[in-house]
Amino acid sequence: MMSTGFLAFDLGAESGRALLGRLDGERLQLKELHRFTNGPVEVEGSLHWDARGIWREIKQGLSAAAAACGDELAGIGLDTWGVDFGLLDSGDNLLEDPYHYRDSRTDGMMEEAFRNVPRAEIFERTGVQFMQLNSLFQLLAMARADSPALTAADTFLNMPDLFNFWLCGRKSNEFTIATTTQCYDPRQGQWAREMLESLGIPTRIFGEIVSPGTVLDPLLLSVADETGCPRVPVIAPATHDTGSAVAAVPAESDDYIYLSSGTWSLMGVETDEPVITPKSLEYDFTNEGGAGGKIRLLKNIMGLWLVQECRREWARTGREHSYDEVTAMALESPAFGPLVDPGDSRFLPPGDMPARIQEFCRQTGQTPPETEGGIIRCALESLALEYRWVAERLVELTGRRLPVVHIIGGGSRNSLLNQFTADATGRPVFAGPAEATAMGNVLVQAVALGRLASLADGRALVRRSVDVEAFEPGGDAAWDEAYERYLEIKKSRKIKKN
Repeated sequence: MMSTGFLAFDLGAESGRALLGRLDGERLQLKELHRFTNGPVEVEGSLHWDARGIWREIKQGLSAAAAACGDELAGIGLDTWGVDFGLLDSGDNLLEDPYHYRDSRTDGMMEEAFRNVPRAEIFERTGVQFMQLNSLFQLLAMARADSPALTAADTFLNMPDLFNFWLCGRKSNEFTIATTTQCYDPRQGQWAREMLESLGIPTRIFGEIVSPGTVLDPLLLSVADETGCPRVPVIAPATHDTGSAVAAVPAESDDYIYLSSGTWSLMGVETDEPVITPKSLEYDFTNEGGAGGKIRLLKNIMGLWLVQECRREWARTGREHSYDEVTAMALESPAFGPLVDPGDSRFLPPGDMPARIQEFCRQTGQTPPETEGGIIRCALESLALEYRWVAERLVELTGRRLPVVHIIGGGSRNSLLNQFTADATGRPVFAGPAEATAMGNVLVQAVALGRLASLADGRALVRRSVDVEAFEPGGDAAWDEAYERYLEIKKSRKIKKN
């Protein structure tokens, strides 16, 4: 079978990449063509994304693909993080740089929403976990501030939809990214317009929803001329990065838990229908779209953001450590010390994460960790215990056994956290592929163009293409004792918050 090339743009909260995926019938191979740093830009006290700067990098990726692949290129697909969006005016001009989901403008917006539409009703309409960073609360903040951009807006496009529009000229809202907004009704398969209108959010801005795997339009002639890239189809994969990552889970059965590990940890299962019940509301789980018509029932967890921000703070003061170095320091630190709840709101914004972890410990009557290794160990053990809590809730909500955990994404390289996860959950953990998002992006493109028969064939291709590392649970009773302490901490924080 002749090798086929697919260009996958994978844009994350820390970096963006263009990767070339090649299928030869037996294996899927990835080659990184272009990488760039990404992150928030502060403008007059607010956090934004530099959308035009990202667009320049995307065009560099197109040029690199043209040089590497030329006429062999079959398709282009792009995925990004969730919830953030751009607004276009009636002339299709971007009204302002999109806000970053960690911007403080959404402070208090959940409570503001609940004064108009009860929390339970919002969940009944959307099935989405409540986080102040969700598009719904970003839009509500704009509405309450009489935002000129919202007033002038004609089109709402999540980040991948915006870049797809700039790539091929077609405006659409892809299903998997739309479901992250908390503006979409998964039961009705359409925007939750009545709820949005009740909150004063204009519904005229929400447009056509397309399925993952939709072939949009060819690359615009102007973009092709500028970059030298052939005018191949632009395909909407699962444009939410976790949707693409889950598409590449190398599982042989449906009875597993996936854990997409990175800045955020997204832990869940695939289902055929959304699970919108009083229990899923109580546990604050979310129902997001997946490839192949699936729903991803999952929990968003703060993830390795805790570690990333610790490294950033230490680097700011002249103490630079690689991820391998901070993991080694954690391994050498005492086990089962203080614990934190990763979901505590103080950990959401950028800032002095070591001090925040120490403050949390003091406020919960624990002796705070003093060393860098101790702080990282506290974060990793706390994450593993949160994974256990989520795993138990998934079993309860689905009635399935879910005997194994598949960890995918960049965080799957963290062997210490992988082992902690196996020990804490009491389940075998299979780690890899680290490049699941790009692989899933390529697989959905290949299915869309008929180069693969099905997503199941794509997952079999992943199994043949990557080495998956297994971690067996240790059965240490100390993890059970730590979990009991962790539950008490979660309980006390919930009581205090309420």
